[in-house]
Amino acid sequence: MITTTSRVQVPPVKTRLTAVADVKPLPDVKTLKDAIPAKCFERSMIRSFSYVVRDSIIVSSLFYSAVWLSGLDAPLFVTVPLWALYSFVQGCFFTGLWILAHDCGHDSFSANLTVNAITGWFLHSMLMVPFFSWKFSHARHHRYHNHMEKDTVFVPHRKSEVEGRKTEPTILEKIMDHAAADTPVVTFAALLFHQFFGWPAYIFMNAGAGMKSLTQSDRFTSSSYKQSHLNPTAHVFTPSEAPFVALSNLGLAITMGALYLASKSVGGWTVLLAYGLPYLWMNHWIVAITYLHHTHPEAPHYEAEDWTFIKGAASTVDREFGFIGRHIFHGIIEYHVVHHMFPRIPFYHAEEATLAIAPLLGERYIQQKSNFFTDLWESFTTCKYVEQGTGAHAGGLVWSKNKA
Repeated sequence: MITTTSRVQVPPVKTRLTAVADVKPLPDVKTLKDAIPAKCFERSMIRSFSYVVRDSIIVSSLFYSAVWLSGLDAPLFVTVPLWALYSFVQGCFFTGLWILAHDCGHDSFSANLTVNAITGWFLHSMLMVPFFSWKFSHARHHRYHNHMEKDTVFVPHRKSEVEGRKTEPTILEKIMDHAAADTPVVTFAALLFHQFFGWPAYIFMNAGAGMKSLTQSDRFTSSSYKQSHLNPTAHVFTPSEAPFVALSNLGLAITMGALYLASKSVGGWTVLLAYGLPYLWMNHWIVAITYLHHTHPEAPHYEAEDWTFIKGAASTVDREFGFIGRHIFHGIIEYHVVHHMFPRIPFYHAEEATLAIAPLLGERYIQQKSNFFTDLWESFTTCKYVEQGTGAHAGGLVWSKNKA
């Protein structure tokens, strides 16, 4: 477990209004890797499973408490706050298990790839996540992070695209596309839509992916059905990946069957509250964490001709989320930059690895230690579309400060 005594002491990053695109050349991957202690690349199956066991025991105990709560004969002013507290805490530990499965997807869980695949499939299936389907598209995200055409998550609009709109968007369109939201009320509704439906939209329609992120064609020519993570023949995947996509779907079907049987035992409302509410919290955290890892006023994106792997990796963001971030979310919020550079480093070594590379990255290392929820609102309201950087910022697409 990450301890506060070993916390990274990186010089605070000054707030900058625009991205530092190519002010200083970045070290190459070998230079960065050589700076990291060799032990940081060591994966311990026993240690990794200890977190799975810990989180699973807590999740099971919380489920037991939820069944007890469902039978509690008490007024609503007692039960509603208890359900709210339960759903938040359980949602945090759902997210923790999600992140452990994420490490399985990167093979940073252990050196045994079969163990990683089975464990990741089991954990993600339990959380209604299609493990292999997600793993394949997520690997493409890591391969092309912050690439304007090939990245698979949160690819922003170009300012020229926003200016080129033929008609004024409707209120619903503004809510669905936050780049068009123009009032605080509409923006808040768009943020709620983003948090509640962002993950399902990605799974069902590959929402947020770049136009050339598919393996067989582009998003202009592929229907939504051919971009669904639940479709083994989708253009998101290669033909050889199709059987594993089907296996992911089997995992979802097994979980849905288990939830149905549980509803017969303890009641549908109990299952809905005990599983459904934490599930919504988990989706919120996954969307918020991923979004804030890749959206920041000083984090550039790149067109194909300017993009390199190391530029994309350095354009991700380390943030701070206190006890929950470090001990329940397994440091994924705090140490994401090094994860993009070396995804097989286990999360429990990410802090030490970050300490090793941060001085080499210098001003290019983006670290934000302000309030996580404030950051979410500020990024959502200010980082809407990108435009070509100029002068010292040439070579990258920076977040536009002007309304299109």
